[in-house]
Amino acid sequence: MMNTEVPAGPGLPPHPLYAYTGGKPFNPTQPTVVFIHGVLNDHSVWILQSRYLAHHGWNVLAIDLAGHGRSGGRCPRSVVEASATVLALLDALGVARAALVGHSFGSLIALHTAAQAPGRVSHLAMVGTAAPMRVSPALLDAALNQPDKAIAMVNTFSHSTLAPPPSALGPGTWLYGGSAALMRRVLASNTTDNVFHTGFVACDAYADGEPDMARVQCPVLLVLGERDQMTPPKAAQSLVKAAKAAGLDPKVVTLPAGHSLMTEDPEGTLSALKGFLAVAP
Repeated sequence: MMNTEVPAGPGLPPHPLYAYTGGKPFNPTQPTVVFIHGVLNDHSVWILQSRYLAHHGWNVLAIDLAGHGRSGGRCPRSVVEASATVLALLDALGVARAALVGHSFGSLIALHTAAQAPGRVSHLAMVGTAAPMRVSPALLDAALNQPDKAIAMVNTFSHSTLAPPPSALGPGTWLYGGSAALMRRVLASNTTDNVFHTGFVACDAYADGEPDMARVQCPVLLVLGERDQMTPPKAAQSLVKAAKAAGLDPKVVTLPAGHSLMTEDPEGTLSALKGFLAVAP
C-alpha cells in the first residue's frame, strides 16, 4: 500500500493518491500493472486479480481515483482529467511503461491514457466497457438527488446473480449487499463532491472511444459480461471494430456474468488477464 503525491488533473494541485499493492512492496525491476475502478467503487473491487498478480511477478497499483476512498483531491470531472492523474502516478513512481486494466469508467480512463501516451502503456485491458458509455437521464438524476435509489438501480443492473460460487471473497458472498455497502462508503468518503453523479457525467460525456482506440499501439483485451445490463456486449462492438481497423487484433473474452465481472466471475476475469498479460507487447 502506498500514498503518492500527484496532480488531480490538468492545472490542479497535488494530492495523495492511494494505491493498493496486493500485499507486496513496489519493486522497480518488475513490470507494473495499474488497476482503475469504475464509478462509486475503489481499489477493493480488484481484490483477487490484484493480489494474484502481486504474488506472481508484477508490481500492482490498484488505485482509488482522486476524491474516492483513501485518495485526496477533487474527483475527476472527465475521462481526460482522470487519465492525467494516472500518467502523473507513473511519473511520480518512475514507471516508464505499465499495463492498464480498467473497469467501466476506469476502462475509458485506461483507453484514453493508452491513446495519449502510447509509449507508456504495454497492455490495455478493458473490463465491462462500452463506447459511447451513455447513462440514462433517470440514473443521472437519481445519482444527483436520490443516491440510495441510484445505488439500488446500479446494483440491479450490474449483477446477474446474488451469490455465485465462488465469489471474490469466498463462496456464498452476498454480492448485492457487499456492492451496495461499498458504494455507500465511497460516496460518504467525499463530503465535497458527489462522486456518483460526477463520475456518471464523465462517462456520459466521453465521446472519443473510437478515435482514441485508433491511436493505441499495444495489445488490447476486452472482457465482457454476457448478462451485463450496464454495458452490454453489443455496446462494446464499436471499440472492437476500431481496434481491428487499427490493426490491433483485439482479444475479446465474454464471461457468464453481469457488469461486476471482477466479483461475480473473479476466476474468469483473472484467467483472462493472466493469459493476456503473459503475451509480450
